[in-house]
Amino acid sequence: MNTLYYGDCLEIMEEMPSRGIDLIYLDPPFNSDRQYNSIYKDETGRPLPEQIEAFCDQWTLDEERERAIRNMPILMREAGIEDEIADFWRIWVNALRATQPRLLAYLSYMVQRLLIMRTLLSDTGSIYLHCDSTASHYLKIMMDGIFGHNNFRREIVWSNEDSSGFKSRADNWIRGHDTLLYYSRGSNPIFNKQYSPLDEKTIKRYDKVDDEGKRYKIYRNEDGSERRSYLKEDRGVGLRTVWTDVPSFQKVNNTGEYLGYNTQKPLALLERIIKASSNEGDVVLDPFCGCATTIEAAHSLGRKWIGIDIAIHAIKRVAKRRLEERLHLVEGEDFEVKGIPQTLEGARDLWKRDKYQFQKWCIEQVDGFVTARKTADGGIDGRLYFDTKEKELQSMVLEVKGGRNVGIADLRALHSVMERDEAEMAGLIIIEPLGERKERNFHKMMAEAGDLEVYGKQFPRMQMLTVEEIIEGKRFETPFPQGKRDRQMALLP
Repeated sequence: MNTLYYGDCLEIMEEMPSRGIDLIYLDPPFNSDRQYNSIYKDETGRPLPEQIEAFCDQWTLDEERERAIRNMPILMREAGIEDEIADFWRIWVNALRATQPRLLAYLSYMVQRLLIMRTLLSDTGSIYLHCDSTASHYLKIMMDGIFGHNNFRREIVWSNEDSSGFKSRADNWIRGHDTLLYYSRGSNPIFNKQYSPLDEKTIKRYDKVDDEGKRYKIYRNEDGSERRSYLKEDRGVGLRTVWTDVPSFQKVNNTGEYLGYNTQKPLALLERIIKASSNEGDVVLDPFCGCATTIEAAHSLGRKWIGIDIAIHAIKRVAKRRLEERLHLVEGEDFEVKGIPQTLEGARDLWKRDKYQFQKWCIEQVDGFVTARKTADGGIDGRLYFDTKEKELQSMVLEVKGGRNVGIADLRALHSVMERDEAEMAGLIIIEPLGERKERNFHKMMAEAGDLEVYGKQFPRMQMLTVEEIIEGKRFETPFPQGKRDRQMALLP
């Protein structure tokens, strides 16, 4: 069945069978050193503060990246990559660590995943990597090594220039294109040649019409004889590698498909790629599916599909909603969503497998936003935002504790962070119940923190939820986010 996965594409792809995918399109982070969070603007009515990990495109050589770098030669060998490529990687690592450590962190992240993508592609499969000049040349070198230089098919330039706005204020040449690196798994990939419509100027050159109504023009041969050249109206002009006919949302955003997702690509772009490099019934994979443009295009063109994203908001509130509202698909019948725990056992299993992903799941389940790991935020795992009308956007700091040894000291520490950050509220999420005596002590201390009054209604400043309560649908009591004030007011006495 067509599937949306929540989680790290690396872990999910490792569990997928080899050679079962016919086309991979990926639009991964571009190593742009930016954070994108306006996708969540409709949750609060405002862009969120920069510490929120809505979509983080920043890279550091942390312990996880260093471990991946050390293991890369082994992974390459296991994937059947030539030893010379692994030797080159070692040399490159030493050079980049000293000169561009952030780029090295990014490349190690990408190479890990590209190695697995190669094993997933069928013998006639293809991969399109969407990138820009920030790292495209580095990525091409690694793709040559992973997929083979002989399997490099084309570099496609997608012209997405914007005549106004942020880009035009650059004090250098204004960037006006993205790059798509097109590779195949083998020597005979699926390819259906694509054509652009004939323009009026071309049609007018075929100025004669035969008895069957077909347009043609006369060519004179060197010997003076004439021959007819017929207009191939059914095909148009074969597309080249520079695409100028697919406008970006910077130029056209009134098509009804734009969702406000910063890195969203137009349907026409994905439809072209999918038509060219797959057939009906083939399987298309997007391991960074974001707002599900690839998924919508694949489904509309009769392909099977798999979408993966590491942000639960992207899966639950963007991709899933898009499939339901734009394509009228029904979860459980037309597609399924995997990786989001639905039971306490599932949550406990996620905690054992990946504590960070468990924290993300908890925070996002209560409509909060995960705090970027790269910021010094006092151990806080996330924040939940709301509007008090009298002040600017306010927050509830959130902390997740998964073990059985949660103590009153943890609650005191959370209270201290709330006061230090001048947050209006604080919320604690725990997996296991505390026990009757400990729970009484917790509630006593939380009550001592007092209440927040908004619109004449009292909200406890410190609150606690268990994972079981969250699964049952319980949420922290907070004022509604900006943009939902009418709902808040309707509930008041």
